[in-house]
Amino acid sequence: MTNRLLITLFIAVFVWSLIHPHDYFTWILEVFPAIIGIVLVIAVRKSFPLTPLLLTLLTFHAIILMVGGHYTYAEVPLGFWMRDAFHLGRNDYDRIGHFAQGFVPAIVAREILIRRNVVRTRGWRYFIIVAICLAISAAYELLEWRVSVATGSSGDAFLGTQGDVWDTQEDMATALIAALMAPLLMGRFHDRQLARLAAGSVSRESP
Repeated sequence: MTNRLLITLFIAVFVWSLIHPHDYFTWILEVFPAIIGIVLVIAVRKSFPLTPLLLTLLTFHAIILMVGGHYTYAEVPLGFWMRDAFHLGRNDYDRIGHFAQGFVPAIVAREILIRRNVVRTRGWRYFIIVAICLAISAAYELLEWRVSVATGSSGDAFLGTQGDVWDTQEDMATALIAALMAPLLMGRFHDRQLARLAAGSVSRESP
């Protein structure tokens, strides 16, 4: 997808999500990572342009967040369809969100580590990527906990456990699986895009 198409898609879903959501408190909590993300992408677009793969993944992750913010994760229609189609015990749309929470940051971390030449050894790079994703997942779970404690029932929709006592552990396990998968599934394709990006940067710098 072109950058123009991605930004158009982002804006369209953002506007839709903003109109009459379940409640604006939950909407802000769910959508603020997407807002921060697009601000950062725009801020570094010249000094650190991202690969098309990463921009596409970030856009779809933002869409997942904005859909969840509009309905709340426990009320997303897709999750109800999944529950009925696969005979699940609950609305599992939030599992999609936590899968993205592991998969997309893994590619973000991979791109930064490779382009900044932070870690040269593939094994150590893979370990650090997974560790970063687990840290992000844990931080988000801590945020959900503190918001729920601070706001009481107002934060229940953001917490979204749906009565599952193991929800936090399952969320982190989902993010872990995604973080393990992302470099394996996307590594070669990502490497080709990184090479093209590097070649384009060199050609622009040449006299």
